Amino acid sequence: MAAPPFNLRIISPQEILFDGQVVGVRFPGEDGELGVLANHATMVALTRSGSLRVRSTEDDDFEFVVHSGFAEMRNNVLTVLTRAAENVESIDLDRAQKAAERARDRLRDAEGSFDKELAREALSRALMREMLARK
Repeated sequence: MAAPPFNLRIISPQEILFDGQVVGVRFPGEDGELGVLANHATMVALTRSGSLRVRSTEDDDFEFVVHSGFAEMRNNVLTVLTRAAENVESIDLDRAQKAAERARDRLRDAEGSFDKELAREALSRALMREMLARK
């Protein structure tokens, strides 16, 4: 018997990356990885940078890289609001490596705690993209 579907929405400030029916999702929560199936209890969770893995209604698996935000499951709809996201298959490894190097340079040159925190976040995002692109 096939798992029942639910709706997944992945939204960044730039675009809606995904809005469709799925049968399972695993994503990086602030306190560890979380899994969601249909009829999951209502919840809100902070997310961190990492891999959001999806099982489609056709039993295909696909993956997104997401960055800090939050996820809400309510009425069989999982909404992931994220600072930035992209399909792992579309990541350009060379571009991700260059972004990581730029972030390292900014971290070395950062003045003040605010600038350093922004540089650390940029480096974390770039390294996550690079790691997932290498898979």
